[in-house]
Amino acid sequence: MNNRYLPMTETDSREMLDAIGVDSIEDLFADIPKEIRFKGQLNIEKALKEPELIKFFHGLAAKNVSVKSTPSFLGAGVYDHYIPSIVNHVISRSEFYTAYTPYQPEISQGELQAIFEFQSMICELTGMDLANSSMYDGPTALAEAAMMSCGHTKKKTILVSKAVHPEARAVLKTNAYGQSLNVIEIDTKDGVTDVEQLKELYSDDTACVLVQYPNFFGHIEPLAQIEEITHQGKALLAVSSNPLALGLLKSPGEFGADIVVGDAQPFGISMQYGGPHCGYFATTKKLMRKVPGRLVGQTVDDQGQRGFVLTLQAREQHIRRDKATSNICSNQALNALAASVAMTAIGKKGVKDMAYQNIQKAAYLKTKLQEQGIKLIGEAPTFNEFVIQLDQSVKAVNEKLLEKGFIGGYELERDDEALSGQMLICVTEVRTKEELDAFAMELGALQ
Repeated sequence: MNNRYLPMTETDSREMLDAIGVDSIEDLFADIPKEIRFKGQLNIEKALKEPELIKFFHGLAAKNVSVKSTPSFLGAGVYDHYIPSIVNHVISRSEFYTAYTPYQPEISQGELQAIFEFQSMICELTGMDLANSSMYDGPTALAEAAMMSCGHTKKKTILVSKAVHPEARAVLKTNAYGQSLNVIEIDTKDGVTDVEQLKELYSDDTACVLVQYPNFFGHIEPLAQIEEITHQGKALLAVSSNPLALGLLKSPGEFGADIVVGDAQPFGISMQYGGPHCGYFATTKKLMRKVPGRLVGQTVDDQGQRGFVLTLQAREQHIRRDKATSNICSNQALNALAASVAMTAIGKKGVKDMAYQNIQKAAYLKTKLQEQGIKLIGEAPTFNEFVIQLDQSVKAVNEKLLEKGFIGGYELERDDEALSGQMLICVTEVRTKEELDAFAMELGALQ
């Protein structure tokens, strides 16, 4: 059985060639001189039949190391969390799986309600007034927060902590360059933002201060102090947060944050080798009309029945380009739905319990590693990630750990040569006591 992957038949080809008035496909290349055309056969393997091709790719996939079979201690922005089985069941339904932008509310109520529920739950976690219908991912959401802050304050300087994820800072700098904005990075001290340096670098031209909570190193930032410094002028405070952590930690909204962004990946979204995921963007009512993307609102129809509509659409697809708040022209509705289903299935108490387990299991592994003589970096409280100092290359240690059946932590030297030998370790609720004990023993033996 020789299945084709293009549905076009010989008859289809003949009809198309006749319609444009040529005899063969070769005639389409008549304008290209014969002496520069390629002659012979391309050096590629012969096409496989469908069953053979499926078997081939299954073989390649089997070579990958998966968190389904190998305990992972790698976080750094993408996490191995429990995903309720109902999530995949719901998002695989055709009415959600194939849905595009819900422009017609009369036939999009399910999609619109799902987005509305996502917005509502994000608001509850972040302590903010409103949230949009999702964004591409956490880093782009943070960059959009900075761009919105500059547009709102009419100022050009962005202060960002070096404890913010390095990839998010890279995305921020790319966006800022295009807008001719200044990005100034604030150093860290004891694993958190250096508050004294923030005071020194704050100026009348500061549009916003960007921090991460918990930060890239897993530490809990002193948001109360940072908020006080930020709001001494007209600057806005934007906080990038792990939404699961907010199930237990005091929300950025309670600290007075103006914008809270992050990635919803911890709720119901697979790691997927780094994406696609789903960014969230929450802010205050005062900034509602500056929000990038779209907002879904609740209303009633002419018969008094509850319904959902696209309330605010301030992107360039919908309004004049010069009036648009952002050039974000799509969102991650399917992944936002996955997050909504997961949060609903887990529930308020479940989210709190998950967050608690992350803290407790990470604390347990810290103790076990210290018993093995491994040094911890930083004294600030942490959520589910922390940094250790090794006596040798993290890359080499990770290779040895993989041989022992473990996915090791993140090599911080990749982003900063000054952090040589430092590994960022992540512990989530899915790690068992046996896995933690075995990992600590193996890591200790490698020292």
